[in-house]
Amino acid sequence: MSLGYAEKLSYIEDVGNVGMAEHFDPSHVLREKIEQLAVMIKKSKHLVVFTGAGISTSCGIPDFRGPKGIWTLQREGKALPEISLPFHRAVPSLTHMALVELEKAGILKFVISQNVDGLHLRSGIPREKLAELHGNSFMETCLSCGAEYFRDFEVETIGLKETSRRCSDAKCGAKLKDTVLDWEDALPSKEMDPAEKHCKQADIVLCLGTSLQITPACNLPLKALRGGGKVVIVNLQKTPKDKKASLVIHGLADKVIAGVMDQLNLQIPPFVRIDLFQIILTHALSIDKKYVNWTLQVASAHGQKAALPFIKSVEVSFLDKEDYKEAILDRQPFRLKRRTQHNKAFEMVLKLNFGDGCSCSSLEFDVPVDFTASTDCFNFDKDVIFEKLRDKAILESKSGQNAVIERTTVSTRRCDVTAYAIVTNVVQYSKTRSESLSNGDLKKRKTSVTGTGSSRKCSKRSKSKSRS
Repeated sequence: MSLGYAEKLSYIEDVGNVGMAEHFDPSHVLREKIEQLAVMIKKSKHLVVFTGAGISTSCGIPDFRGPKGIWTLQREGKALPEISLPFHRAVPSLTHMALVELEKAGILKFVISQNVDGLHLRSGIPREKLAELHGNSFMETCLSCGAEYFRDFEVETIGLKETSRRCSDAKCGAKLKDTVLDWEDALPSKEMDPAEKHCKQADIVLCLGTSLQITPACNLPLKALRGGGKVVIVNLQKTPKDKKASLVIHGLADKVIAGVMDQLNLQIPPFVRIDLFQIILTHALSIDKKYVNWTLQVASAHGQKAALPFIKSVEVSFLDKEDYKEAILDRQPFRLKRRTQHNKAFEMVLKLNFGDGCSCSSLEFDVPVDFTASTDCFNFDKDVIFEKLRDKAILESKSGQNAVIERTTVSTRRCDVTAYAIVTNVVQYSKTRSESLSNGDLKKRKTSVTGTGSSRKCSKRSKSKSRS
């Protein structure tokens, strides 16, 4: 949860129970419960997972109601926890990635999330199999045409307000809005309706890392009971719904899910993050037509005015060092203006220095420039390119792989745009047998340095229509 998100929420006196004691099942009890849960999942025909803040705490994202939760510390008058990395660089947990594998295996049918950290989508859960009840801090939506935009930066507003961007559909162009609910916002039917439908169909609703305190969200899992389904709760604190559950496990979500995946003989897939950026080159002849005045911009793939959060600075150099001066661009927007002889081709060397949370520190590549030649336009199959980048990153166990995915020319503006994709994080999750771990100690191995710290956002809600 982003600490900034908590500050953006409207003030409310009663946020429910906070600072609840954590409970850990003894190791032998935990092992037996994990085995029982694995058998239940293996036999299930329609598994639904209902998640809360507890599945993201291992990502460096603080929860709300735990002993060191945001609201707990606020009520005690204590300082909020320090965030080691930006929210937008949070890396999915072992649990997030295990759910991806369960979905791919056809076992998991639907995910209902109360979190707004965007990690389910970033991990690879299909949008059509995900209900984000309280919104997504990285999502903007167009109410006119229904388009959704998943950003690599945190949207600046909450409360379903207009943002500074518009729908990119040429036939629409309406103003976009954020998707994160404030206290008094009603749960959207677009998310609630499929969530309720799948809970009614479920033979198991597995609740992970949620206190199940606030209505109406907390009542969704119970809808499975009417059709003969079962509810399983995995949480460190006791919940008001424990008595309705067929199985209650007091343990870390990562710990429990690691054990379940082991019992099911399923591998937890690596997480590979691919980020996008674009190189924009605009140019125009001087009045005497002897020179070309040109501007280089390294910009977000979400628009020239959008934030480019993962690039810290850009170093520009030239192979012909006698005629061109090097430059370091350390403030956004990353722009460089220069003048060149009209008929002279040259080659720039760009070094992108990445920010905290990226496992590759920099990327260097050449950009050939010839203003007298026509630029070929193309648009590759992005899914194919992304798959190749992922496969290579996993095979090499490192990040930095990159590829051009699109090149366009706007002749009327004398503007060439080249879009790039780059792998900025690779995380390998070790398959650790559950019996080798004590409760409360889960080991995650990360290949490459990863950004697991975060300033995360979780959603809350008034008692009449809220989130937990």
